[in-house]
Amino acid sequence: MFRIIRNSRIPKILSVFMPINAIALYPFIFLKDDGEERVISHELIHIAQQKELFIIGFYLLYVYYWVKGLLKGKGVNLAYLEIPFEVEAYKNENKRIYFMYREKYAWKKYR
Repeated sequence: MFRIIRNSRIPKILSVFMPINAIALYPFIFLKDDGEERVISHELIHIAQQKELFIIGFYLLYVYYWVKGLLKGKGVNLAYLEIPFEVEAYKNENKRIYFMYREKYAWKKYR
C-alpha cells in the first residue's frame, strides 16, 4: 500500500542537495507537481524495492552505492545514476505496471 502526495514541498526542500521532481519515502510518494505517469512509475519501483528490503535496508544500500560512486570520482549526478535501484527504475519506468510483476531483488541485476 502506498499514497501519492501531489504538489508536495518535500521534493523542493530536498532539491537543496540535487534537483528532484519526486521521492519515494515508504509508504509515500511525494511529487513536486501533478506528476507524469513515468515519474510515478519510477517511484512505484522504488516503493517495491523499499518493501523487499524492509525499508531501512533500502536506504542503507542506497547511501552505500551513492558514496561508493562518489569515492570512485563519479561526481554527484553520475554516482546517483549508477545506483542499482536507480538503474532498475530508469530502465523500467515506461512499463506502467512493472512494479507489480518485477522479480524480487531485480535491482541486483543492475549492480
